[in-house]
Amino acid sequence: MNDILRKQFLRHVAQTSPAPQLIEVARAEGVFFYTPEGKPYYDLISGVSVNNVGHGNPAVVEAVQRQAADYMHVMVYGEMVERPQVEFARLLAESLPEPLDTVYFLNSGAEAVEGALKLAKRYTARTEMISMRRAYHGSTHGAMSMMGAPEGEEWKNAFRPLLPDTKAISFNCFEDLEQITTRTACVLCEPIQGEAGVRPPKDGYLQALRRRCDEVGALLIFDEIQVGMGRSGEMFAMQKYGVTPDIVCLAKALGGGMPLGAFVSSQKIMSTLTHDPVLGHITTFGGHPVCCAAGLAAMKYLQQNKIVEDVERKGAMYESLLQDHPAVKEIRRAGLLLAVELGESEKLYKIMDHFIEEGILSDWFLFCDTAFRISPPLIISDDEIRDSVSMIRRCLDRL
Repeated sequence: MNDILRKQFLRHVAQTSPAPQLIEVARAEGVFFYTPEGKPYYDLISGVSVNNVGHGNPAVVEAVQRQAADYMHVMVYGEMVERPQVEFARLLAESLPEPLDTVYFLNSGAEAVEGALKLAKRYTARTEMISMRRAYHGSTHGAMSMMGAPEGEEWKNAFRPLLPDTKAISFNCFEDLEQITTRTACVLCEPIQGEAGVRPPKDGYLQALRRRCDEVGALLIFDEIQVGMGRSGEMFAMQKYGVTPDIVCLAKALGGGMPLGAFVSSQKIMSTLTHDPVLGHITTFGGHPVCCAAGLAAMKYLQQNKIVEDVERKGAMYESLLQDHPAVKEIRRAGLLLAVELGESEKLYKIMDHFIEEGILSDWFLFCDTAFRISPPLIISDDEIRDSVSMIRRCLDRL
């Protein structure tokens, strides 16, 4: 990396940790990104499940260029009729189960969570909000308030006071569902827990959660920010388990590589944000036409090329090629989202260094520092899977 650029990065770009990776990106294409020196890296995390259709996807690039040439920002969200918003909202509504037919576009996943929480409180006129332990929903105050204790305390304590009347129950614990009562406005749940290290639901759990919410009149919110848009092996993870929430939060891959989030509900529920007070939720840049054009192109690409239909097979291929290595203790998987368990955090930190040397970008999980993440672009080929597995196995051999 250019030393001057590195110093400017560290001096003027706000840092999130004392140890950034400091890899300069010159360009990216498909499942790779490249340094200025031309060194390729397998992107095995897709910007944390953002680049589902791959870097530089021609359909997305063309849509961005075309829309930017037509118009960019015109007016705050919800006032003007902008074709990319309308067409993308319609496609999402057609692809989601009924009655999820009304889309509120925003800029990010955290904003989607914030909007969904407000909507649930407004619709139910209740205040208690329940989340799951080892859940991550974003870093804004409301989303952070729903970060499940006790694992989230390290992040939350420095920023208190956070939202009142919140509590966490244990994911996959049927007994804890009794804590959902007529005081509860909503339950916020990832259908597959991501930052806990890829934890799918037990058989019948999401169905039981749905029933309990219905019994007490609480809204069920699914956070599909990481597992939506094909990552789980279905376009939406709710379809994988046959459970429809009252509200779903989307982001990451939603924008095809551009910043875009959304929360989606029924028109009946969503309409409560239009009155008492009017403008109950507003955003300036949410649903930016260029971002919506990119997201629309990415979703059409997934559908037209039947990418999602092959996700489960590709995920199983990674699992079968890695599970026999003696350093691998367990593989937890949902589609093309894998947690490769090493059992010790020290081994995880070592293999992260080995990956960078080898030419692999991976990551660990916020609430699981003993497993590394594999979540490549969904368009990855069989040959690229085999090649990246060979590189991973060489790194595992060094532990």
